[in-house]
Amino acid sequence: MPIKIVILPEKNMQPVHKAQAGTFESSDIMILIEPLDNDGDNHIELSSSVGKQFKDQINRDITELLQKYEITGARIIAKDKGALSPTIKARVETAVLRSLDKQQGTLK
Repeated sequence: MPIKIVILPEKNMQPVHKAQAGTFESSDIMILIEPLDNDGDNHIELSSSVGKQFKDQINRDITELLQKYEITGARIIAKDKGALSPTIKARVETAVLRSLDKQQGTLK
């Protein structure tokens, strides 16, 4: 099986279009990212079945990946069903790459 190489995006990027990653299944998280009309702050909307216990950690995981790629001016909608931290980070990273046209996804 051939290996697919993903080129990481440049820094200080704003999403180009809507993108999503993940599912609504148990132990997963659905991430939707879309550009805002500004170049400023990111806006995170989180709903979670484990939000009372882990809301702060989920927000940290999402924010960490946005900071890693220096993403600004994005709206993130996260619908969590008990995903673990590595899953959250992977879903956010995938949605970011798709929103920058660095990886193919289901929305366009």
